[in-house]
Amino acid sequence: MESLLSLAFDNLSSFDGGKIKKGLKQVEGLLAQICLSGPSSPRKHTTDHGRDREQPSRKVLADLSGDPAFREFFKLQEGFEWNVAQRLLTTLDWLVVRGGDGQYDLLIVNALDLIQGALLLHPASKALFSRSVHMNLLLDLLEPINCPAIQSATIITLVVALLDMPQNTRVFEQLDGLLTVTSLFKSRETGREVKFRLTEFLYFYLTPETPSIPRADARLSAAAPGLLQRSPSKLAKVFGASGGSAEGRQEGEDGATLSVEEKKLYVDRYLPARLLELSVLPFDIEAEKDFESDDM
Repeated sequence: MESLLSLAFDNLSSFDGGKIKKGLKQVEGLLAQICLSGPSSPRKHTTDHGRDREQPSRKVLADLSGDPAFREFFKLQEGFEWNVAQRLLTTLDWLVVRGGDGQYDLLIVNALDLIQGALLLHPASKALFSRSVHMNLLLDLLEPINCPAIQSATIITLVVALLDMPQNTRVFEQLDGLLTVTSLFKSRETGREVKFRLTEFLYFYLTPETPSIPRADARLSAAAPGLLQRSPSKLAKVFGASGGSAEGRQEGEDGATLSVEEKKLYVDRYLPARLLELSVLPFDIEAEKDFESDDM
């Protein structure tokens, strides 16, 4: 596993677009193999010519605890040296700085997609976005200068980074993330697909926050100390988490949660509630024009 990551990281650290593309493909292949079952449990896929072709089936989360490849990958992610999300963020930052003319747009989208996968497979890596430098990188990618594909991929990445991480949400708010999101939503230049993604993000933001992070089962602690504090919900169950006990709660100012009502007040500062309610339905062009004329 270390040798595979080393090859990918060497390419990601290059200043050559072709090598970076190769590195992203290598990371994608590694994550794909972790998420796919072995050849012993294939599923049949019918091609356009009517022939059956066997494909490896996707693993369910319940199967991951017994998968040596996933366990090894998970343990490696606990250290800075082999953390995939950290390396991808470094590469993404370089692509953003060098790709102002759009030459690296596809690579930026690919990097964002892989960051989403890395965060979902190793939820503890979401803590990277408690640092303003990384959160600011995502907010920069929401600027109107970026193409719609980058904006849409960034919104999804932002959702993954904030999911079950109140401390990250507080950093997002402190950096005027809501102003960035709502300004993009209200802009005449923003396309419908991006506005749809922004609507999804705002409704996600207004859901109740979950501060509880269950602990992994004690039998795994001896083999892998890094598995002590994991993400809630499904992935925690992979390691036999007992549930949302008081021991598993992350408290303190950095992880403080806000109620839905408090967050609504934040949103209302930048976006009238009536426009957000309209956005649940297919976008009404006349309604948007009315709002824009009122807002000017």
